[in-house]
Amino acid sequence: MRFSKPLGIALLLLAAQLSALGSELAVLRNGFSIRHERREQMGNFTRLYTGDQQGYVDILTESIASFETVEPLPAPAPATPAPVTNDPLTAPPRASQPVQAAAVVPPASVVDIEQLIRDASGRHQLDPDFVSSVIKAESNFQPRAVSRKGAQGLMQLMPATAALLGVSNPFDPKANLEAGTTYLSQLLDQYNNDPIKALAAYNAGAHRVQQYHGVPPYRETKLYVARIVNDFNTKKQAQSKASQAKSKKTSKEVPRQPGATTPSTAPPAE
Repeated sequence: MRFSKPLGIALLLLAAQLSALGSELAVLRNGFSIRHERREQMGNFTRLYTGDQQGYVDILTESIASFETVEPLPAPAPATPAPVTNDPLTAPPRASQPVQAAAVVPPASVVDIEQLIRDASGRHQLDPDFVSSVIKAESNFQPRAVSRKGAQGLMQLMPATAALLGVSNPFDPKANLEAGTTYLSQLLDQYNNDPIKALAAYNAGAHRVQQYHGVPPYRETKLYVARIVNDFNTKKQAQSKASQAKSKKTSKEVPRQPGATTPSTAPPAE
Protein backbone atom coordinates (compact mmCIF):
# COMPACT_ATOMS: atom_id res chain seq x y z
CA MET A 1 0.00 0.00 0.00
CA ARG A 2 2.49 2.61 -1.18
CA PHE A 3 1.92 5.67 -3.33
CA SER A 4 4.75 7.98 -4.35
CA LYS A 5 2.79 11.22 -4.53
CA PRO A 6 -0.08 11.58 -2.06
CA LEU A 7 -2.49 14.36 -2.88
CA GLY A 8 -3.75 17.09 -0.55
CA ILE A 9 -7.51 17.61 -0.17
CA ALA A 10 -8.74 20.26 -2.63
CA LEU A 11 -11.50 22.39 -1.10
CA LEU A 12 -12.61 24.33 -4.17
CA LEU A 13 -14.04 23.80 -7.65
CA LEU A 14 -11.81 23.68 -10.73
CA ALA A 15 -11.28 26.89 -12.63
CA ALA A 16 -13.48 25.63 -15.45
CA GLN A 17 -16.37 25.60 -13.01
CA LEU A 18 -15.64 29.07 -11.60
CA SER A 19 -15.96 32.55 -12.97
CA ALA A 20 -12.72 34.26 -13.93
CA LEU A 21 -11.14 35.27 -10.64
CA GLY A 22 -7.41 35.25 -11.26
CA SER A 23 -4.74 35.94 -13.77
CA GLU A 24 -2.67 32.78 -13.35
CA LEU A 25 -3.26 29.11 -14.06
CA ALA A 26 -1.70 26.20 -12.20
CA VAL A 27 -1.34 23.33 -14.67
CA LEU A 28 -1.38 19.95 -12.91
CA ARG A 29 0.54 16.90 -14.08
CA ASN A 30 -2.70 14.98 -14.68
CA GLY A 31 -3.86 17.58 -17.23
CA PHE A 32 -6.26 19.57 -15.07
CA SER A 33 -5.73 23.23 -14.17
CA ILE A 34 -6.75 25.64 -11.40
CA ARG A 35 -7.14 29.38 -11.89
CA HIS A 36 -5.97 31.60 -9.02
CA GLU A 37 -4.93 35.14 -8.12
CA ARG A 38 -1.78 34.36 -6.16
CA ARG A 39 0.04 31.45 -4.55
CA GLU A 40 2.00 30.67 -1.39
CA GLN A 41 4.40 27.83 -0.56
CA MET A 42 3.44 25.93 2.62
CA GLY A 43 5.79 23.02 3.26
CA ASN A 44 5.08 20.32 0.68
CA PHE A 45 1.92 22.10 -0.46
CA THR A 46 1.24 25.15 -2.60
CA ARG A 47 -1.74 27.25 -1.54
CA LEU A 48 -3.59 28.73 -4.50
CA TYR A 49 -5.73 31.74 -3.58
CA THR A 50 -8.77 31.71 -5.86
CA GLY A 51 -10.45 34.84 -4.58
CA ASP A 52 -13.91 33.38 -3.94
CA GLN A 53 -15.63 33.01 -0.55
CA GLN A 54 -13.77 29.85 0.41
CA GLY A 55 -10.51 31.54 -0.52
CA TYR A 56 -7.92 28.93 -1.45
CA VAL A 57 -7.06 25.37 -2.36
CA ASP A 58 -3.99 23.43 -1.17
CA ILE A 59 -2.28 21.24 -3.77
CA LEU A 60 0.74 19.01 -3.33
CA THR A 61 3.54 20.99 -5.01
CA GLU A 62 4.88 17.91 -6.81
CA SER A 63 1.54 17.52 -8.60
CA ILE A 64 1.89 20.97 -10.26
CA ALA A 65 3.64 20.90 -13.63
CA SER A 66 3.76 24.64 -14.34
CA PHE A 67 2.15 28.05 -13.92
CA GLU A 68 0.79 30.04 -16.83
CA THR A 69 -0.42 33.63 -17.15
CA VAL A 70 -3.87 33.88 -18.72
CA GLU A 71 -6.42 36.53 -19.51
CA PRO A 72 -9.52 36.61 -17.26
CA LEU A 73 -12.51 34.78 -18.64
CA PRO A 74 -15.76 36.64 -19.31
CA ALA A 75 -18.39 36.56 -16.59
CA PRO A 76 -20.72 33.57 -16.87
CA ALA A 77 -24.18 34.04 -18.30
CA PRO A 78 -27.16 33.86 -15.94
CA ALA A 79 -28.07 30.31 -15.17
CA THR A 80 -31.05 28.87 -16.99
CA PRO A 81 -33.63 27.39 -14.62
CA ALA A 82 -33.42 23.63 -14.61
CA PRO A 83 -36.42 21.76 -16.02
CA VAL A 84 -38.83 20.27 -13.50
CA THR A 85 -38.40 16.53 -13.15
CA ASN A 86 -39.77 13.86 -10.88
CA ASP A 87 -36.72 11.64 -11.27
CA PRO A 88 -34.77 11.85 -7.97
CA LEU A 89 -31.61 10.65 -9.71
CA THR A 90 -31.54 13.45 -12.30
CA ALA A 91 -33.24 16.33 -10.49
CA PRO A 92 -30.77 19.11 -9.57
CA PRO A 93 -30.42 20.02 -5.88
CA ARG A 94 -32.63 22.85 -4.66
CA ALA A 95 -30.81 25.92 -3.39
CA SER A 96 -33.24 26.25 -0.47
CA GLN A 97 -32.17 22.92 1.00
CA PRO A 98 -28.70 22.71 2.61
CA VAL A 99 -28.10 19.05 1.85
CA GLN A 100 -29.47 16.99 -1.00
CA ALA A 101 -29.49 13.22 -1.35
CA ALA A 102 -31.49 11.09 -3.74
CA ALA A 103 -34.45 9.48 -2.04
CA VAL A 104 -34.07 6.37 -4.15
CA VAL A 105 -30.87 4.34 -4.29
CA PRO A 106 -30.35 1.99 -7.24
CA PRO A 107 -31.33 -1.56 -6.25
CA ALA A 108 -28.64 -4.03 -5.20
CA SER A 109 -29.17 -5.92 -8.44
CA VAL A 110 -27.93 -2.84 -10.31
CA VAL A 111 -25.34 -1.49 -7.86
CA ASP A 112 -24.08 -3.79 -5.13
CA ILE A 113 -22.42 -1.21 -2.93
CA GLU A 114 -21.12 -3.75 -0.42
CA GLN A 115 -19.38 -5.68 -3.20
CA LEU A 116 -17.94 -2.47 -4.63
CA ILE A 117 -16.57 -1.63 -1.18
CA ARG A 118 -14.95 -5.05 -0.89
CA ASP A 119 -13.45 -4.79 -4.36
CA ALA A 120 -12.06 -1.27 -3.92
CA SER A 121 -10.77 -2.05 -0.43
CA GLY A 122 -9.00 -5.14 -1.70
CA ARG A 123 -7.27 -3.23 -4.49
CA HIS A 124 -5.90 -0.71 -1.99
CA GLN A 125 -5.26 -3.10 0.91
CA LEU A 126 -7.81 -1.43 3.15
CA ASP A 127 -10.11 -3.05 5.67
CA PRO A 128 -13.58 -2.96 4.05
CA ASP A 129 -15.14 -2.32 7.47
CA PHE A 130 -12.97 0.79 7.79
CA VAL A 131 -14.05 2.03 4.36
CA SER A 132 -17.67 1.23 5.20
CA SER A 133 -17.44 3.28 8.40
CA VAL A 134 -16.04 6.23 6.43
CA ILE A 135 -18.88 6.00 3.91
CA LYS A 136 -21.47 5.80 6.69
CA ALA A 137 -20.12 9.03 8.21
CA GLU A 138 -19.77 10.75 4.84
CA SER A 139 -22.98 9.93 2.98
CA ASN A 140 -24.81 7.16 4.88
CA PHE A 141 -24.44 5.04 1.72
CA GLN A 142 -26.36 7.48 -0.50
CA PRO A 143 -24.65 7.43 -3.95
CA ARG A 144 -26.12 10.82 -4.91
CA ALA A 145 -25.61 12.65 -1.63
CA VAL A 146 -24.49 16.29 -1.92
CA SER A 147 -23.24 18.24 1.10
CA ARG A 148 -23.69 21.95 1.81
CA LYS A 149 -20.08 22.50 0.72
CA GLY A 150 -20.58 20.63 -2.56
CA ALA A 151 -19.01 17.26 -1.69
CA GLN A 152 -20.58 14.51 -3.78
CA GLY A 153 -21.30 10.80 -3.79
CA LEU A 154 -20.64 7.92 -1.45
CA MET A 155 -17.28 9.16 -0.16
CA GLN A 156 -18.19 12.85 -0.51
CA LEU A 157 -15.55 13.96 -2.98
CA MET A 158 -15.16 17.68 -3.55
CA PRO A 159 -15.32 18.44 -7.31
CA ALA A 160 -11.66 19.46 -7.42
CA THR A 161 -10.61 16.35 -5.50
CA ALA A 162 -12.63 14.18 -7.86
CA ALA A 163 -11.00 15.86 -10.84
CA LEU A 164 -7.52 15.43 -9.39
CA LEU A 165 -8.25 11.72 -9.02
CA GLY A 166 -9.63 11.41 -12.55
CA VAL A 167 -13.34 11.08 -11.70
CA SER A 168 -15.65 12.62 -14.27
CA ASN A 169 -18.89 11.48 -12.57
CA PRO A 170 -18.67 11.47 -8.75
CA PHE A 171 -22.20 10.03 -8.57
CA ASP A 172 -21.01 6.79 -10.16
CA PRO A 173 -20.62 4.55 -7.07
CA LYS A 174 -17.77 2.53 -8.55
CA ALA A 175 -15.76 5.57 -9.68
CA ASN A 176 -16.44 7.42 -6.43
CA LEU A 177 -15.34 4.45 -4.31
CA GLU A 178 -12.22 3.91 -6.38
CA ALA A 179 -11.18 7.55 -5.99
CA GLY A 180 -12.12 7.72 -2.32
CA THR A 181 -10.25 4.55 -1.38
CA THR A 182 -7.26 5.64 -3.46
CA TYR A 183 -7.09 8.91 -1.59
CA LEU A 184 -7.69 7.28 1.80
CA SER A 185 -4.90 4.80 1.09
CA GLN A 186 -2.59 7.66 0.11
CA LEU A 187 -3.32 9.42 3.39
CA LEU A 188 -2.58 6.27 5.37
CA ASP A 189 0.74 5.98 3.56
CA GLN A 190 1.46 9.65 4.20
CA TYR A 191 0.82 9.26 7.95
CA ASN A 192 2.52 5.87 8.37
CA ASN A 193 -0.79 3.99 8.66
CA ASP A 194 -2.09 6.25 11.43
CA PRO A 195 -5.87 6.08 10.85
CA ILE A 196 -6.60 9.03 13.15
CA LYS A 197 -4.43 11.46 11.18
CA ALA A 198 -5.63 10.00 7.89
CA LEU A 199 -9.28 10.51 8.85
CA ALA A 200 -8.58 14.04 10.09
CA ALA A 201 -6.89 14.86 6.78
CA TYR A 202 -9.78 13.34 4.82
CA ASN A 203 -12.17 15.63 6.68
CA ALA A 204 -10.22 18.85 7.26
CA GLY A 205 -7.37 18.67 4.77
CA ALA A 206 -3.81 17.40 4.91
CA HIS A 207 -2.55 20.96 5.33
CA ARG A 208 -4.49 21.28 8.58
CA VAL A 209 -3.02 18.07 9.97
CA GLN A 210 0.40 19.36 9.01
CA GLN A 211 -0.32 22.75 10.56
CA TYR A 212 -1.44 21.33 13.92
CA HIS A 213 0.81 18.24 13.88
CA GLY A 214 -2.21 15.99 14.32
CA VAL A 215 -5.99 16.30 14.51
CA PRO A 216 -6.87 20.00 14.11
CA PRO A 217 -8.84 21.62 16.94
CA TYR A 218 -12.10 21.67 15.02
CA ARG A 219 -15.19 20.25 16.71
CA GLU A 220 -16.53 18.94 13.41
CA THR A 221 -13.30 17.07 12.66
CA LYS A 222 -13.00 15.62 16.16
CA LEU A 223 -16.59 14.36 16.07
CA TYR A 224 -16.04 12.99 12.56
CA VAL A 225 -12.99 10.97 13.60
CA ALA A 226 -14.66 9.72 16.79
CA ARG A 227 -17.80 8.67 14.89
CA ILE A 228 -15.83 6.57 12.41
CA VAL A 229 -13.58 5.01 15.06
CA ASN A 230 -16.58 4.09 17.22
CA ASP A 231 -18.47 2.58 14.29
CA PHE A 232 -15.42 0.59 13.18
CA ASN A 233 -14.73 -0.68 16.71
CA THR A 234 -18.37 -1.66 17.14
CA LYS A 235 -18.19 -3.78 13.99
CA LYS A 236 -14.99 -5.48 15.10
CA GLN A 237 -16.35 -6.17 18.59
CA ALA A 238 -19.49 -7.72 17.12
CA GLN A 239 -17.39 -9.86 14.78
CA SER A 240 -15.18 -10.96 17.68
CA LYS A 241 -18.17 -11.96 19.81
CA ALA A 242 -19.72 -13.87 16.90
CA SER A 243 -16.43 -15.67 16.27
CA GLN A 244 -16.07 -16.61 19.94
CA ALA A 245 -19.65 -17.87 20.11
CA LYS A 246 -19.12 -19.95 16.99
CA SER A 247 -15.89 -21.37 18.41
CA LYS A 248 -17.60 -22.37 21.66
CA LYS A 249 -20.47 -23.97 19.79
CA THR A 250 -18.08 -25.93 17.60
CA SER A 251 -16.09 -27.18 20.59
CA LYS A 252 -19.26 -28.51 22.22
CA GLU A 253 -20.27 -30.39 19.10
CA VAL A 254 -17.20 -32.55 18.59
CA PRO A 255 -18.33 -35.46 16.39
CA ARG A 256 -17.83 -39.01 17.70
CA GLN A 257 -15.06 -40.88 15.92
CA PRO A 258 -16.18 -43.72 13.62
CA GLY A 259 -16.21 -47.09 15.41
CA ALA A 260 -15.95 -45.56 18.87
CA THR A 261 -18.12 -47.12 21.56
CA THR A 262 -19.35 -45.76 24.83
CA PRO A 263 -17.51 -47.33 27.77
CA SER A 264 -19.69 -49.75 29.74
CA THR A 265 -20.39 -48.98 33.37
CA ALA A 266 -21.55 -52.52 34.15
CA PRO A 267 -19.39 -54.54 36.60
CA PRO A 268 -17.10 -57.14 35.03
CA ALA A 269 -18.54 -60.64 34.64
CA GLU A 270 -17.37 -63.25 37.20
